Amino acid sequence: MIEVLYFAWLRERAGTSRESVETRAPNVAALVEELKGRSEGHALAFSDLRAVRVAVDQKLAGLDAPLGGAREVAFFPPMTGG
Repeated sequence: MIEVLYFAWLRERAGTSRESVETRAPNVAALVEELKGRSEGHALAFSDLRAVRVAVDQKLAGLDAPLGGAREVAFFPPMTGG
């Protein structure tokens, strides 16, 4: 079971800030494909992956990041700094 967290406009589109997901996805990209099938809002949230960042167990990661043993995956928009 993986806890999936959504932030900012991803949360608004998915309609939830978090959900527990039972998955056999080997990596983040495969998890995203599963999540897209949950609702139209989820599909909209992940419609442009160039605008989505991900962290696996609170460490920035890419879509190719493996999920073996992961407890948490967070999706959020690109960060800005100053």
